[in-house]
Amino acid sequence: MSVETKHAALRIEPVPAFDDNYLWLASRDGLAFVVDPGDADPIEEALAARRLRLAAIVVTHHHGDHTGGVERLKRAHGATVYGPAAEQIPARDVALAEGDRVELLGVTFGVLAVPGHTRGHIAYHAPSIEALFCGDTLFAGGCGRLFEGTPAQMHASLAKLARLPGATRVYCVHEYTVANLKFARAVEPDNAALARRLAESEAMRSRGEPTVPSTIALELATNPFLRCDEPAVRAAAQRRHPGAGASAVDTFAAIRAWKNVF
Repeated sequence: MSVETKHAALRIEPVPAFDDNYLWLASRDGLAFVVDPGDADPIEEALAARRLRLAAIVVTHHHGDHTGGVERLKRAHGATVYGPAAEQIPARDVALAEGDRVELLGVTFGVLAVPGHTRGHIAYHAPSIEALFCGDTLFAGGCGRLFEGTPAQMHASLAKLARLPGATRVYCVHEYTVANLKFARAVEPDNAALARRLAESEAMRSRGEPTVPSTIALELATNPFLRCDEPAVRAAAQRRHPGAGASAVDTFAAIRAWKNVF
């Protein structure tokens, strides 16, 4: 995997797992933490290759492709496990909720409650390095399915993330970008920024490169789920479901249901 982000404080890189997951590995001075390790094997390989010691495991929600490797990694390394207080997280040491803060390798992350995909989903935001680990709430060009929450909850969660500074890097956990942007084009066929982003993302995937991290600014310009107040998005929702353009939440519900069958 050739793409990584280097901050003054941390090196953050994606470790591929399963068919389309990225397990985010952050490191500094020989120590590391991992976000949403659904599989222990690729993390063990990455730690060994980089001669890193795993200090912490950070979890956004309870789904198995985000937690499957937690217990094994904790047993092997004695790492501290952080996760949402409102969900059952294996081997969790520190339960977190909205407004909590956690220091990871010298960087302070604020905890944001972002229910919708699951009831207790959380995200981790570090203003000092402009980084957001958002699990399956916000994707590049899309958002997570509503397995446990309501459209109103998910819309509010996405609105919360949309208010973060535009330069904030969005470290989501799946390589769904091209499929998401193809759907976004169906919603907003006249969005020139979206057309450019889709072409760029397709080129990146053809070279075997990750399309993430994204940024909040890029999502605001091209992600229909963050654009439910835009007239073109509301009109598309209205065409799909008459009456759906009446409010931003109704618009969100309509395009999320549309994406489910796209």
